[in-house]
Amino acid sequence: MKSAFLPDRGVIKVAGEDARNFLNGLVTTDLDRLKPGLGRFGALLTPQGKIIVDFLITEAPAGHGGGFLIDCPKALADTLATKLKFYKLRAKVTVDNLDLGVLAAWDGEPAAQPDLAFADPRADGLGTRILIPEDLKQKLSDLIGAELVDAAGYEAHRIALGVPRGGLDFMYGDAFPHETNMDRLAGVDFDKGCYVGQEVVSRMQHRGTARTRSVKVLLEDASPEPGTTILAGDKPVGTMGSSAGGKGIALVRIDRVADALDAGQPLTAGGLALTLAEPDIVRIPAKQPIA
Repeated sequence: MKSAFLPDRGVIKVAGEDARNFLNGLVTTDLDRLKPGLGRFGALLTPQGKIIVDFLITEAPAGHGGGFLIDCPKALADTLATKLKFYKLRAKVTVDNLDLGVLAAWDGEPAAQPDLAFADPRADGLGTRILIPEDLKQKLSDLIGAELVDAAGYEAHRIALGVPRGGLDFMYGDAFPHETNMDRLAGVDFDKGCYVGQEVVSRMQHRGTARTRSVKVLLEDASPEPGTTILAGDKPVGTMGSSAGGKGIALVRIDRVADALDAGQPLTAGGLALTLAEPDIVRIPAKQPIA
């Protein structure tokens, strides 16, 4: 088993007697299904349905004061806290940016279950998240029986599983949840009540209008830089995201890529050849509800 402290992640706490209802009215995931030891994937959206910030969230046990702990990009932690405070109005909630980070563990089951730990709900195999101060990363790794490695090891693991990362595989403020596969990664609950941006997300779901998707790609040689345009012949069909170990994630127009495959046109990025890891994915209707 391996573990890595993720220096790009921060933790926000939302507490108070109105915390659950307050968050449920704002984010894409259903907090009524959440309890200590479990995690959910979700996002706060603009009213136009685009992702401001995506996150993992768990409920803190009573021994840690209760409330909800949000594992989010560290660079956006203050932005998220400010947005939540803007929405709180008279709700009885507090919002705090904590001095905690995230230890990810994968390739095995933890030998112990620490406090503030939960399975990553986005995809089988992603592993466990543990919310801790950075100075405890070695102690917690020893406790769960994991070898502590560099964060690049976790990045390669994430990329191999095809799970997009904001800021690399898509841009915050410019992507809809369907485009980043949140609907396929248990990040959108289509049966819960209203939340910010819900109308747009529901419309995309029911009309199947998502034409841009994050897909896994295979690279034959060197890796193109994130942001490199992907071409089918001389026609732009997408943008390259993160990559490691001959695998990568790309944001593509699935209809254009499907046409290119039908025509036998190769895909390139920065002059480097790439192929889809799952070619049939561009032919699947973008309409897969998450329970």
